Amino acid sequence: MKLSVQGWQNLLVSAMCVIVLAGAIAGVGLVGRTDAVSRELIDHIQPARVAAYQLQAALRDQETAVRGYAIAADPRFLDPYGDGQRAEAAAAGEIRGYLADHGHLLTDLDAIEAAAAAWRSSYAEPLIASVRVGNPTVVETGTADRGKAEFDRLRGLFDAQNANLGAARQSSVDEMDQVRGWRDTVVIAMIVAFFAMAILLTILVRSAVTRPLATLAASCRRITEGHFAERIAVKGPKDIRAIATDVEDMRQRVVDELEASRSAQAALDQQAEELRRSNAELEQFAYVASHDLQEPLRKVASFCQLLEKRYGDKLDERGVEYIGFAVDGAKRMQVLINDLLTFSRVGRLGATHTEVDLDDALDTALNNLTTAIDEAGAQVERPAEPLPRIDGDPTLMAMLWQNLIGNAVKFRRDGEIPRIAIECRAGRDEFADHWVFSVADNGIGIADEFVDKVFVIFQRLHARDAFSGTGIGLALCKKIVEHHGGAIWIDTSYTGGARFLFTLPVTPATVPNPVLQAQPEGSPE
Repeated sequence: MKLSVQGWQNLLVSAMCVIVLAGAIAGVGLVGRTDAVSRELIDHIQPARVAAYQLQAALRDQETAVRGYAIAADPRFLDPYGDGQRAEAAAAGEIRGYLADHGHLLTDLDAIEAAAAAWRSSYAEPLIASVRVGNPTVVETGTADRGKAEFDRLRGLFDAQNANLGAARQSSVDEMDQVRGWRDTVVIAMIVAFFAMAILLTILVRSAVTRPLATLAASCRRITEGHFAERIAVKGPKDIRAIATDVEDMRQRVVDELEASRSAQAALDQQAEELRRSNAELEQFAYVASHDLQEPLRKVASFCQLLEKRYGDKLDERGVEYIGFAVDGAKRMQVLINDLLTFSRVGRLGATHTEVDLDDALDTALNNLTTAIDEAGAQVERPAEPLPRIDGDPTLMAMLWQNLIGNAVKFRRDGEIPRIAIECRAGRDEFADHWVFSVADNGIGIADEFVDKVFVIFQRLHARDAFSGTGIGLALCKKIVEHHGGAIWIDTSYTGGARFLFTLPVTPATVPNPVLQAQPEGSPE
């Protein structure tokens, strides 16, 4: 096929446009003619017929009035005569206005007007003049016959006028029917032409597009099934052949890239295996290193304590102080090693993913903090509704609660009972598929310039003699939350202490509880 699919489509569309244009021109002409005939019939012929009937009725009223006056000699009988003349004049004026473009129909009106004037001058007026009021007069037979003959001629003119007006009306109706017939013929011809073009377009699409594309699709399916060596047949119109050629070039490129990727995949597999082995060695090293480092630290602490016990009475105050420093340093080193080991293991060895009841994790954390809470007299307010269930690691969730609540207890104000409020709600907007939790306290708070630094490992805001700790707790919280697909931050708008907000994804098994819609201040909209 020399033409492309677009070329064949343009050809058929052009033919359809020509048909539509010709049909539109013919339709507009026929509709215009229909409107003209309809207006002529409605606005001229039919009103003229009504006016003609009114004219004829007015003349009959005049004839009846003259006869009644001649018999009764009562002037009241002449009132219809005068009214009839005025009605006659009005009707004649309307007819002339309606039939201004129909001279042959106005001829009938002229004849009726002339005959009516002759009847009045030769019969009606002389008869009226001869009648004496209050003295009925017997009309002579010849005069009566002459008047009757003249009015019969008028009736004949009435019939001729009505016949001509009826013929004009019928002519307009016939012409309207003829125009409507032509209009219907044009519409039917356009519909037939559209169906013919649709059939031709269907045949074109099937032969020029559907079949070549089906062949191309079959070749592509065989390639997707793994027959990469099979070449793609090039058939159909010019643009379909161009597509097939491009797909064949793509197939060849995919084959080349596949060969290259297989080689690269082998190298990647080897590197991945080495990386897994390296990670396993690092895990083993961290475990062994923590134990190997803690053993000499325990010995240092133990022997320093033995030294103090055995030779304490022989040491001066400064010597005892030095031994205390050594013991405290060894213990803090042990805590730091344990915290580092815990931090490094989050999301790696021993991590589990199961349905976690956050109420159970919170209970575990509170049990672990029982001594600290009791010593500080802290009050922990839990949500009235049960906390949701999530997909995660129950140990890490307990560790998260424990660090946040433990910090709230630790960094309390002097002379004030610690109060910790825990809240939960369904997130909105960017956190629409997350739970939003908050842990607020009435402690010493965190300055705005440190809200980001506190989540960095080893960052401390206070001296060790003021508050104990290794600076790993909040960094561990951040790592736990992000490992579970959430985010954690500090609410800087809260001024009553410190409030930590964090999110956890809603799992398919848990949907937002409508009761948990209360939004903590400072939470993201």
